[in-house]
Amino acid sequence: MATLKDIAKLANVSQATVSRVLNKDKTLSVSQETRHRILTIANDLAYQKHLKTTNSPKARQKIAIVQWYSQEEELNDLYYYSIRLGIEKRAQEMGYDIVRSFNNESLDLPKDIVGLIAIGKFSTHQIAELENLSDKLVFVDSDTLNAGHPCVTTDFDNAVIKVLDYFLEQGLTKIGMIAGEEHTTDGKEILIDQRFRTYKNYASEHGLYKPNHVFIGSFSTTSGYELMKRAIAELGDDLPQAFFVANDTLAIGALRALQEANISVPNRVSLISFNDTPLTQQVFPTLSSVTVFTEEMGRTAVDVLNRQLLNLDVIPSMTRLATQLTLRDSSL
Repeated sequence: MATLKDIAKLANVSQATVSRVLNKDKTLSVSQETRHRILTIANDLAYQKHLKTTNSPKARQKIAIVQWYSQEEELNDLYYYSIRLGIEKRAQEMGYDIVRSFNNESLDLPKDIVGLIAIGKFSTHQIAELENLSDKLVFVDSDTLNAGHPCVTTDFDNAVIKVLDYFLEQGLTKIGMIAGEEHTTDGKEILIDQRFRTYKNYASEHGLYKPNHVFIGSFSTTSGYELMKRAIAELGDDLPQAFFVANDTLAIGALRALQEANISVPNRVSLISFNDTPLTQQVFPTLSSVTVFTEEMGRTAVDVLNRQLLNLDVIPSMTRLATQLTLRDSSL
């Protein structure tokens, strides 16, 4: 059974401080961070005396979610919506309250938040703004280790290699890519898609990379449609046997362009997309896609933030979640 001494050791405070926090001594002057650390450790260790003698519920700490999309954009992109749901579910399980902010809203967050989870891609300037709101930051879907902050990302490298290996196993050696290009929402930084970088490097290693087989635009259905139409017009009979498409919305547009041109999928051109949102099963043929475990990314981000709150000396790290290649009718 946990004791005050156990909690004090983990929280790096005195037993007297632990006792006064658990007994809600209002005369005790400690930071919200220290108070939160003690209460969370007590809860995690199932400190029985505290649980039995506390008649009122434990004060709920607030964590903020900052989404790089507007709320409308998020509803049109189930990838980021699903990440946020994962954060909110895990936060609820751990007894946190959530404060949400979208990119088209003012970053006027409550002063009493204990930490912040940022979803998406942020420029150096935007990261500095977030640092002014909280020194406990976790980023989801971007690599922020150079900025000194922990992050949760997808294993893009092995996911792309898995797709290309599958095509090669099917005897498809002419492999194109429909890629997306993004900017941070303040327009200050262009984002190079790791999927394209891995595709280019791996295809080059196998002597298969051809720059004229790559088409880059925005991440939208319209862009996917226009890029594939361009590929069909420019390449003619040299159109690749397979395309890796950087996300599902691009792939749906590309599929429509192929169908309008009476190009059979998958018999003439195989398609594999990325993210595996529900959209992949709402088209014909259904889309093969790399399944990304978005809700788990969100849940993991809360766990990473909680570790930061419990351990002031935690070293920033990147957590990369594995993916799964889900094959459907759009690939041979």
